[in-house]
Amino acid sequence: MRIDIITVLPEMLETFFEYSILKRAQEKGLAEIVVHNLRDYTTNKHRKVDDYPFGGEAGMVMTIQPIDACISALKKERDYDEVIFTSPDGETFDQPMANQLSLLENVIILCGHYKGIDWRVREHLVTKEISIGDYVLTGGELPAAVIADAMVRLIPGVIGDEQSALSDSFQDNLLAPPVYSRPAEYKGWRVPDILLSGHEAKIAEWRYDQALERTRRLRPDLLEKK
Repeated sequence: MRIDIITVLPEMLETFFEYSILKRAQEKGLAEIVVHNLRDYTTNKHRKVDDYPFGGEAGMVMTIQPIDACISALKKERDYDEVIFTSPDGETFDQPMANQLSLLENVIILCGHYKGIDWRVREHLVTKEISIGDYVLTGGELPAAVIADAMVRLIPGVIGDEQSALSDSFQDNLLAPPVYSRPAEYKGWRVPDILLSGHEAKIAEWRYDQALERTRRLRPDLLEKK
């Protein structure tokens, strides 16, 4: 998988992808994440990528020219399955969407900024708009990092134990059950006996019951999707 991220703050993202699982995925050749500075594509002599909105509304708007130039340059090199725009009014990002996106070959993520983006970008250049929640951030860099992380970790071979990703919260519209590690007792706090029993079927049943109970208590809305 190749992910091209377009941003006005490349330094904010470049270091994020140099650590942990995302770094190992790239070293294994399972993922390639390339960050592009939008200012490199503007024809403005001052490298500006924003301007005042028509109609006199407050704030600045990302202009269409550098965005079109960057996306067009990338598309000359390869075909893209999706051109994603990070926006608070996009479709809410969730685990099923991450699963779907992880199967793609090439993806562009365009980070929003300022007051907004020239609407013609959304009408003619973007294929999918994604929000990571009902709140507004100063820019789309954090959402882009979240989306890329959630996608890449699902690629086969990225995580050593692939079953681990399949048992994460939200994979079956259930929250994950509690997990424990050594020691079995600490300050009088004991690990549930069932997990020490070695009985795989009963442990699986316990985990499912725990996941169901936690979901009913904390996120009952997820059960409506089952």
